[in-house]
Parts: sequence; structure tokens; C-alpha cells
Amino acid sequence: MSLAHKMMASPVGKLKLVASDRGLVAILWEKDSPRRVRLSELVANDQHPVLLETERQLGEYFAGKRKTFSVALDMRGTRFQKDVWEALLAIPFAETRSYGQLAKQLGKPRATRAVGAANGKNPVSIIVPCHRVIGSSGKLTGFAGGLDAKAQLLSLEKQSEQPSSQAAVTAAKSAARPTAGAFPA
Repeated sequence: MSLAHKMMASPVGKLKLVASDRGLVAILWEKDSPRRVRLSELVANDQHPVLLETERQLGEYFAGKRKTFSVALDMRGTRFQKDVWEALLAIPFAETRSYGQLAKQLGKPRATRAVGAANGKNPVSIIVPCHRVIGSSGKLTGFAGGLDAKAQLLSLEKQSEQPSSQAAVTAAKSAARPTAGAFPA
């Protein structure tokens, strides 16, 4: 059975939204590896109700007006992968967890690498927030959309958590701060 897809522009690049009649199957990145999420035949359908709802909710998220998603999901993976993805859904907005913390939460403290692999196969990036998983050192680690997109998503969530006046002050300070390695002309 074929799946419907639709392209969506976003602050982190073009996203390909993929759905079945049961729910959202995938959100793929512009430069996503076709092997990361294996899908059956895709048919363009800009009017598919699940895709339209996903696009609306993602738009609200990127605008800082949505912290949780309610779109139906049709996630396809192994039982372990689905367990990891369920654990990702439990990470609160604007918070992060390490791969080790997720492994312990799943009752498999030695499965850190397996958790990382399942995280990397998460077909529904952003909505199932794999961007909220970081290395045990606190550093950003692998992300299908790239580390810049991961940083941007985490920054968007931190800013959305702040009161609007505080977010404006923080944004102004960030804009005034020189970037690393920048020298005055």
C-alpha cells in the first residue's frame, strides 16, 4: 500500500511529511539517507488530512506556540525501537536526556548504544523528540537532520519556555554577542 507525502518548508530546512491513513509515518530531512527510514511507495498528496494536520502543528511549534503534538502516529519499527520512541515522547519540552538515562529508564542500563541506534532510526523527528537526546557529557551528538538543526530545535524550545519579554532580551543579547572566532573588521 502506498503512503502519502507532502513537502513542508521549515526553519530547519525542507521536511518531507509521510502518512498512511492511520497516521503520520515519517518526517524526513532534506538530506536524509534513504536507508535510515525504509518506506513503501510514496505518492504526493498535498491534501492528505494527516499531512495537513502535521504541517499545522509543526508550524505552531516553530512559531513557539506549541509544546506537545496530538497528530496520530503510525510508527513502524521493532518492539525495542518502539519502546525507545515511547521513552522519547516522555521527555518534557525544552529538557534533554542522555542515551544512558534512556537506557536506564527502559530497564536496560547496558543498552546505551542500542538506544542510540534506535534513536537514530526514529522516523518521526521533531514530534518524537530525538533532538532532546544528548551525549552523557552534555554535548550534542548525532542527529539525522544535522547538529545545526538539533541545536536550533533545542534553542527554539528554550526560548519558548521563557516569558516573552525575557525571550526578547535573550535574543537581543545573543545577536549582540560575537560568534566564536569572529574578529572585528
